Amino acid sequence: MKHNKVGSVMTTEVVRATYGTPFKEVARLLGEHHISGLPVVDDDDKVVGVVSETDLMAHQAEAPDPYESKKRFRFAGLTRSGKRRAAKATARTAGRLMTEPPVTVHAEDTIVEAARTMAQHRVERLPVLDEENRLVGIVTRRDVLQVFLRSDADIHDEVVEEVLVRALWQGPRSIDVSVVQGVVTLAGQMERKSEKEIALSMTRQIDGVVAVVDKLAYRRDDSHIQPEEQTYHGITEDWVRHL
Repeated sequence: MKHNKVGSVMTTEVVRATYGTPFKEVARLLGEHHISGLPVVDDDDKVVGVVSETDLMAHQAEAPDPYESKKRFRFAGLTRSGKRRAAKATARTAGRLMTEPPVTVHAEDTIVEAARTMAQHRVERLPVLDEENRLVGIVTRRDVLQVFLRSDADIHDEVVEEVLVRALWQGPRSIDVSVVQGVVTLAGQMERKSEKEIALSMTRQIDGVVAVVDKLAYRRDDSHIQPEEQTYHGITEDWVRHL
């Protein structure tokens, strides 16, 4: 089963900054290109951090008010996060302003993995790296949402062809497959419990699947069989547990 990769939807022309890019130049780049953030790279195109609109706003919010006491902005006594905010208040370059370490993905990661990373870290865009961890692109929330724009018919066909026929060697009509708004329902009876688990696991990983409804039964419970004894058309039980 082949997932869409981040490299297939990323933007390859990346607006970027270096450690020494001035604050105003960063602001200009964000505004001119209508983007919410950009990666900061070193001389080897390795991503060392990310500067976002939030970082720029933090700079302005934490900047000292000339009419207030200077004592408020001394570093002594500040917490670690407070010191970071104070440092950003005086930042003049992207390197001092950026958030680090950067949250990134690789071009060979699946779009679903990128979506999970975005949700976990609450970011809208991710720098994309190659196998040598060099910057090769940017992927945004809009890019990853493309995976959920697949039609129900496309999802149905992939479940039948990739899961039932190719992986499990079942007839295309052996199991009833219905898809409504990305929700896949599998109904019918399979020979073994482990085949049911394979069908459910593989279906959940198909691009565009929102959820899987299990209405599958099985004739034989083979869960007691040792992993080394369990093989189905070249698919081992150990492989199933890693789905």
